[in-house]
Amino acid sequence: MTTTAKVALSIGLLAPFLTAGCGAARPSKYYQLTVPPDSVPVANPNPVPITLLIGRITAPALYREDQIVYSTGGESMGTYEYQKWSEPPTEMISEIMLRQFRASGHYHGVYTLRSDIRGDFLLHGHLFDFREVDGSPIVGRVTLELELRDIKSGSVVWTHFYTHDEPASGKETGAVVAALNKNIQQGIAEFRSSLEQYFAEHPPTPKP
Repeated sequence: MTTTAKVALSIGLLAPFLTAGCGAARPSKYYQLTVPPDSVPVANPNPVPITLLIGRITAPALYREDQIVYSTGGESMGTYEYQKWSEPPTEMISEIMLRQFRASGHYHGVYTLRSDIRGDFLLHGHLFDFREVDGSPIVGRVTLELELRDIKSGSVVWTHFYTHDEPASGKETGAVVAALNKNIQQGIAEFRSSLEQYFAEHPPTPKP
């Protein structure tokens, strides 16, 4: 066989693989958590006289990435390759907390820990679950614990644990995302109510 023939044969064998490699890649779909449309800042003439800082939400590595996590039973978990969050869940939840607590008008000021504002209390927590759980029905599971730290004394003065399985309206990813979104909104509303009760029972000293 001549050299030219050998080259032609090699190209012919490679052609199917090159063609397969040129196919269009499957596009990724991105989802995000939303803030309720009624989250308009409320004017409060007598807010709790504190500056509240919203700190980090820590979590296992899976929830610090952008993949949507699912579990099929037992301890087994996985992530979808093409279905992703627009941001890691921990960051989205922190942002929603900031906007919800600020919009409540219940506190003198609400800021992120990353700002240069000096705060009186730090609100932070740990995300244990934020995933699809297979079953009948499929549910969006959220497990989150928050704690409030008095910055001056360094002591933890309040904690609240939330866990709930919200049924999805269908099996598609969009339905699961909607269930997780509803679940985290319910959780943050519960945290807000519990924290407001704490300050009602332990009113801070007004700032001079």
